[in-house]
Formats: sequence, C-alpha cells, structure tokens
Amino acid sequence: MLLVCGTAPLQTLPLTEGEARLEGHLLRVGGAEIPCTQGTAALVSAACKTLEYLHQPLPRVLLVGDDGSGKGSRQLYEHLIADLPRLAPRVVVLHYMLPVMGLMRRVSEAASKAIKRPFMIADAAAMYAAKAAGIARDFDLFTPDLSELAFLADPQATHPAYVSRHLFESDSTHIPEMVAAAYANGSAARTLVVKGATDHIAQDGRILDTLSEPDIPALEAIGGTGDTISGMVGALVHAGYDEVTAARIAVRANRTAGLYAAATPATRILQLIEALPRVFADHLDEWARQIANTRNKRSAT
Repeated sequence: MLLVCGTAPLQTLPLTEGEARLEGHLLRVGGAEIPCTQGTAALVSAACKTLEYLHQPLPRVLLVGDDGSGKGSRQLYEHLIADLPRLAPRVVVLHYMLPVMGLMRRVSEAASKAIKRPFMIADAAAMYAAKAAGIARDFDLFTPDLSELAFLADPQATHPAYVSRHLFESDSTHIPEMVAAAYANGSAARTLVVKGATDHIAQDGRILDTLSEPDIPALEAIGGTGDTISGMVGALVHAGYDEVTAARIAVRANRTAGLYAAATPATRILQLIEALPRVFADHLDEWARQIANTRNKRSAT
C-alpha cells in the first residue's frame, strides 16, 4: 500500500481515510471531494495517474482540513501514531502538516512498530518537522526545493524562515555544498531529490545525477510542480522501482509533462497531471532501460 498523508486548506474537511481517485478536476477520497489545484491534492493526483498506468492499486490517503490553527494536523498525527502499525503500508508519503517535532518523532516510532518499517518520504512541512526533530535519518527520501535545501543545510534552523542569510541567499550553483552540509549535519534523508531549474538527485552525501532537460521555465511558475514529483516518486517506489530510479523517472516525467502540455505560467497543475499517462506510454520503458544501462556501466568500472 502507498499511504499519503497531509492536510488541505478546507476548514470543513474532517479527517478522511480511503482510496483516492482522480475524476475530472476533483480528487475523491472516501466521500470527500477536493479540487486538484496544488499541495497534497496535486501530490495524490500524480500518484493516482502513475499507479493507474502501472496497473497498481490506487493510493490510500489520510487527509484532513487545516485552516492554519494546527487542529487538523494534530488529528492527523494522532491517527498515524495509533494506526500506522496496523495499516502496514509499503510506502508512506508525509506532506503538508503543521511541523510538531514531538508528534513527528512518535510517528517515526509508530512506523518502526509495523511488521516491516515502510519506506518513508517527507516533503514540505513534514520534512521541516523531521529535520527539526532530529530524525531526518529515519527517512528514506526528502524532496526539497532550493530554499528547503538551505534549511536542511543550516544546523541551527528549525524552520525555513530562520535559515542563515548566507544560505538563504545561495543560488543553484551552491547546491553541491548545501547537499554536503545537510548530510554532514544529519539533516538529510538517505536520498534527496532537489527540485528546481536543474534537478539534483543525491544519496548518502553524493550527487548522483542532475537533469535540466527538457528546459521548461514556465514550470517554475506553476504551483504544484514539486508536489507532483513527490507523488510520482512514492508511486514508483511502491511499484517496485528503487528510489534512485524512481527519482530519475519522476523528474524526467515532470519536465516532459510540461512539454506535452505546452506549459505557460497560466497552465494549471491538473493539465500536467493529465499528460502523465501519455508521457509514461512514450518514455517509461526507454528511461528505465537507460538508467539500468548507465548503472551497469558504472558498476563495471
């Protein structure tokens, strides 16, 4: 099971658990309908399209409304703490939820009580909580953007708003140094997917790959394009791809979806998500072969 957990800016949405399905512009979870704009809804929708293409079960979702008060987030944390061992998912993706360090530690402890600890992915505020709680190394994969990477690289910061100025002002040319610092500080998951104009994939402190093609500058202006990468990575890992292969495929698919959708700054994230099945049909097997061949050549040397 792929389990995705997060909040939506809908004050009236109760804690909802169920299989997710994208129908038109609406994401349906249990009896709830959530517009597919950005945030957790975009992440789940990208995971749905990926799993549908791969003929895999659709993701199970824990979603709750949170207007910023944190009440919904705390309900989500408590539900995970109580039920994660019973749910026994293969992969867990934690997304937008109020960063509460003590509760995030308890979620990690609950994951360890499952028959097999799930593959743990954190993005957005869940990643902030894991880093601030000192349990980044309990996670298998983080998906930061450049500003979030600066936060991971700063040993003192407990939130991206408090990043040291020299890191906050760093540009993409400093990504290798910030990746190295994040691992040295114990503030990085085993694998990082750094999302940006050039995507970087790192593991155990070493950058394994960068990708900047196809170059679609408009993607930077479309809300949700980072969320879709996280959703695809979770779905691909659940389907059996190793995390580095999943990351390489996801960043390529995201960019190619922008190409297929002829993305402009006015493009909606749903248009990119709807392009994913065609992207996978045209390229997935080719990309998987290329990645495997490159890995084999590196192993031989």
